[in-house]
Amino acid sequence: MMDRWVERNRDGLILLARVVMMVLFLASGWGKLQDFQGVVGYLASLHVPVPQLGATVAVVMELGVGLVLVLGVAVRPLALLYVLFVLASSVLGHAFWGMEGADRAANLLQFLKNMSIAAGLLLLCVTGSGRYALLRSRH
Repeated sequence: MMDRWVERNRDGLILLARVVMMVLFLASGWGKLQDFQGVVGYLASLHVPVPQLGATVAVVMELGVGLVLVLGVAVRPLALLYVLFVLASSVLGHAFWGMEGADRAANLLQFLKNMSIAAGLLLLCVTGSGRYALLRSRH
């Protein structure tokens, strides 16, 4: 019974997943765009090489690619690219293994949250865009 309901609503569920997953990134990307120099400074404090480029990549990925994924364009390759972005961001921004105490606990939680998001993005690679997309991927 559950399988039939999921299959009947598959495309709507995929759309819902795309939108809900990207809301976080769209909001974050908008914030980064509004305080671009602050993001550059933060990345510099993390010793990210070429922090201006890193900030630009973050804004493009979070706002640009996030919006394209919501719209359902090139979902499979862009979701896979997003997995790499999330993994890199996690390693650079939440390096819990070099921390102690409350900082370690908070960054471990953020790191694990990002790994969960990466897993959801991998599932999006498997499902494709579904029917509700500007350009549908075949499945």
